[in-house]
Amino acid sequence: MARQNLNRMSIEELLSLRDALNEAIEGKRRELERQMSMLDGSMNGRGETLRGRKVAAKYRDSQGNTWAGRGARPRWLVAALKNGKKLESFAVR
Repeated sequence: MARQNLNRMSIEELLSLRDALNEAIEGKRRELERQMSMLDGSMNGRGETLRGRKVAAKYRDSQGNTWAGRGARPRWLVAALKNGKKLESFAVR
């Protein structure tokens, strides 16, 4: 794009340029919103229905610490596994 000297432009040219920039920015904003809405709706048909839901604990120790089996293993479980315990011994039945 050619570089323009804004100091040499008239007020009418500057206002016209501002309007053109605003239109271009608005078009880009609409396009980004459209793309984001497509991404939000592409969660295998589940959408937002599962977000934030609690999951039942799958593992529990004798002190009441629990883990649902999602994400990183908690410290209490890692320490117990290092001490020779088996993961199956913490399974909630």
